[in-house]
Amino acid sequence: MTDSRSDITRIFVLVAVTVVVVVAVFFIQARRSGLTVREMFSGPPPSVTATIEANRASARVGERIDFLTPQPVGAAVGPDDRPMVAQVSIADLDRDGLSDILVADAAANRITWIRQSPAGTFTETTIGEVAGPAHAQAVDIDRDGDLDVAVASLGVLFPNNAKIGSVIVLENDGRQGFTTRVLVDQIARVSDVRAGDLDGDGDIDLAVAQFGYDQGETRWMENLGGWKFESHILQSLSGPINAEIADVDGDQDLDIVSLVSQEWEEIYVFVNDGRGTFTPTRIFGASNEDFGSSWITVVDMDRDGDADVLYSNGDAFDYAPPTGRNWNGLQWLENRSNMNFAYHRIGDFSGASSPQAADMDGDGDIDVVVVSAYNNWERPDAWSLALFENDGQMGFTQRPVTGTPTHLITLAIGDLDADGRPDLVTGGMHMSYPFDRMSRVTTWTQRGRR
Repeated sequence: MTDSRSDITRIFVLVAVTVVVVVAVFFIQARRSGLTVREMFSGPPPSVTATIEANRASARVGERIDFLTPQPVGAAVGPDDRPMVAQVSIADLDRDGLSDILVADAAANRITWIRQSPAGTFTETTIGEVAGPAHAQAVDIDRDGDLDVAVASLGVLFPNNAKIGSVIVLENDGRQGFTTRVLVDQIARVSDVRAGDLDGDGDIDLAVAQFGYDQGETRWMENLGGWKFESHILQSLSGPINAEIADVDGDQDLDIVSLVSQEWEEIYVFVNDGRGTFTPTRIFGASNEDFGSSWITVVDMDRDGDADVLYSNGDAFDYAPPTGRNWNGLQWLENRSNMNFAYHRIGDFSGASSPQAADMDGDGDIDVVVVSAYNNWERPDAWSLALFENDGQMGFTQRPVTGTPTHLITLAIGDLDADGRPDLVTGGMHMSYPFDRMSRVTTWTQRGRR
């Protein structure tokens, strides 16, 4: 009898301890995410909890479309090179009226400027040495009339828990000479930096995503003047990829939209009160813990005047071999006001990364262009670049563009040749086989449909 009571007591204690541990984990997780415990238990709104099996209504696959002329630009790829371009963007850095290209080159540990001058001629120059650059944005940080470059530094490209990340600004002297200013360092690996006036005081602040590895953060950095910035931690979760700035709730101030990957696979909006105080709202959470979040772009997809979220899932870095999965693809979160977002699957696309939105065919609606970094490159239908063509009713047809080059991880859209039509720039991230169709930076100019 005594032994039986002892067994019951031990079971009771074990159950009680387990409950306490689970509750403690939820409290800790709530504190790290910025949500209340009730919000942690309730999860994201049902309308945006993505069960892919229940949302497979996706784009039909149409015929391959041939309307872009590719041209490698910048440094040539040598026979022993393995290009690892983390991000490309289009900006007129010297403000001469011609679009240029900024490159975050993670293999060379530098930020480069591919200048277009004269029209159609591109020349590459290094403007800053940066360890593991992940993102670069041209913006006039110091409001002196020229474009500086805000840079996210991972420290190293591959997973690492060390505090080796930093936020850097390459300050422009007005003649495209750049001075490196380290705004903060020795923090978890930084994957994204975006600029905007977040506290309404007239200067430029920064939103920062820190991927880290097991430990990461999302923060905003308040501009105090004189190149001094004060950090405010918004969330302590590993895996933030993007920290976009946009007026999501339509109240005329700037909010922050964060994509958190790894084990979370979530999207948060940090709602601004207009003075730099932010309240987190989780607007998306994937039911698939292996969803493979890879990128978000904030854009008015349905042209109804508010900010929606275009979202790709295609990361396969942890797989061996690193090829995509059948649930990879594109979706958009429709802003229905009051922080209510509706989930819409656009279509499947293996290894999907860096989706960008533009009216590519000039018919007045928003199309989507996407690249793939992870695909089964031995297959003839393994596409690295595709257009998802909008029918005007938010129905999409996938139009494959090319499978050469492979391993495209980053994409930018802009008018490179000043003909009024959007062109593309892509960057290659060649970390795995095959190494037979490599590229570093490529422009894709429109020449019309065929």
